[in-house]
Amino acid sequence: MTVNEKVAALRTAMRKHNIDAYIIPSSDPHQSEYVSEHWKSREWISGFTGSAGTVVITHEHAGLWADSRYFIQAEEQLADSEMELHRMTIGKGLEYDKWLAEQLPTGSVVGINGLLFSKNQLKYISLGFEAKKLKTRTDLQLMDGIWEGRPSLPQAEIFQHDIAFTGKPRSEKLAEIRTEMKRMHCDYYLMSALDEIAWLFNLRGRDVECNPVFYAYALITETETFLFTNINKLLAELQVSLSNDGVELQPYDSLTTYLNTLHLEKTLLLDPFTTSIRLSELVPCKRLERESIVRWKKSVKNDTEIAHFRSTLIKDGVALVHAYRWLEAEVKQRKISEVELGDQLAHFRSQQAHYYGESFFPIVGYKGNGAIVHYRAMPDTCADIEAEGMLLVDSGGQYYDGTTDITRTITLGNPTAEEKEHFTHVLKGHINLADARFPVGTNGVQLDAFARMPLWESGMNYSHGTGHGIGFFLNVHEFPPKFAPTTNGRGATVLKPNMIMSNEPGLYRKDKYGIRTENLMVCVPDIETEFAKFLKFETVTLFPIDTALIDVDLLTKKEKIWFNKYHTTVFEKLAPHLDADATAWLRGKCALLE
Repeated sequence: MTVNEKVAALRTAMRKHNIDAYIIPSSDPHQSEYVSEHWKSREWISGFTGSAGTVVITHEHAGLWADSRYFIQAEEQLADSEMELHRMTIGKGLEYDKWLAEQLPTGSVVGINGLLFSKNQLKYISLGFEAKKLKTRTDLQLMDGIWEGRPSLPQAEIFQHDIAFTGKPRSEKLAEIRTEMKRMHCDYYLMSALDEIAWLFNLRGRDVECNPVFYAYALITETETFLFTNINKLLAELQVSLSNDGVELQPYDSLTTYLNTLHLEKTLLLDPFTTSIRLSELVPCKRLERESIVRWKKSVKNDTEIAHFRSTLIKDGVALVHAYRWLEAEVKQRKISEVELGDQLAHFRSQQAHYYGESFFPIVGYKGNGAIVHYRAMPDTCADIEAEGMLLVDSGGQYYDGTTDITRTITLGNPTAEEKEHFTHVLKGHINLADARFPVGTNGVQLDAFARMPLWESGMNYSHGTGHGIGFFLNVHEFPPKFAPTTNGRGATVLKPNMIMSNEPGLYRKDKYGIRTENLMVCVPDIETEFAKFLKFETVTLFPIDTALIDVDLLTKKEKIWFNKYHTTVFEKLAPHLDADATAWLRGKCALLE
């Protein structure tokens, strides 16, 4: 079926149910950022393969709402269909809710699959509908009837994440959760977010590409712990281990049955950001709607996790030395496709201990492709890298002892003055954030501007957030920690010691090049004065930054000091793990600035 044929089939189903519009998000029933093939309804009906976006279908219009990270990609992928791109502006909310209110007659009915929208999302959608008194139906799973050949739910094995890596047994984590439940005066705690469940139970899976999670729900009471998942995906030995820790396994689709047994006078805690509206409606007792307990506990790493992160980033740096040396040598002899370089990055990472897989599909953007923020090179359409121009590479690895994410922009020839100027402004912003000192209680929105200031001063900007939290052998994007210009309704994230976050300002010139410099940083205590306790960041990613792209005259003395200290650390940490030739290469790349 073509995109237009799929849209026509959906409209037929809409007419059958007297629906005037239907909204298709990118999520699954757990409000995941990345989902299994079974839940890629928005991708199936639109042809747009980006990781974020929302499709809205009316009887006269088919539209995709996406933000600036995907503008170029969406334009290309929607070109041959009736699907129209609606360019979202950061900080302006959903936007499609207001569009629907403008387009539809008063009292129209908008359908959604209530499994794919959180309680909080429905609240914001409904606010946009108030002026026209639009009604929302949440019980319509219209894709089920038109998606022929839909992939089944994943059947991959669920496995134990060893305590040698996690630093804390699940029994201890569960005890801490019950202490928090008691403090919050709640009797039950319902969990939907996949990474939170994986973290709490020290389990991992392969249900979502690049994210070592598995489809499940969890229900914790004062005395019992229920894990709802496909039990056949756990080996007998692991089932016994979970039972010994007081965890009772139940089928994935039996949660509704257990919700019906809850005492009406008791209180259940749920996160309105991650619990679907359909699931929320099934809760029979009193509800306490708060951000998940695990969400915050998970974001602050324990000392064992931090120690593993540090060693993992050394391994990742070593792998990148081999990959970039390979690129440098090969590109002098032949053209290299963007896909091949991505494959080589995974290959060299796979040579490191405890490697599991990629943490996301690599972004290998040569020249103009680097300006597509979430670009994914495909074999039939990707560019060939030559010994000239700029190359942006954003990649990461999943290791049992940590998750990595790094972006480097390099030149493969003689950079222009403009390219060096723009690269240096991005670098200045990166350093500005990496070198920040801030009082306890500061949040990520306050610090986001640190990275943008050098670009703002030159009349430039970028439209994505500056950084995100990162999971420990979990999702590469882990929230709530983030650096962003707005809170998007979730509240500002107060930064705490042992949070690990990315620092990735950028600049993008359509059809020319993209620039982004990304490192991971751990938040650590700094000084204490009569005014406050202060925190700072320690950069833990280890790989050189391309000095050939730096206009040294644009850097301040303080910025040069930071840069030289960073390059010195990179060399000292990585060199002991390299042979003589690789060490010599790294020494040249870790040159200091005068």
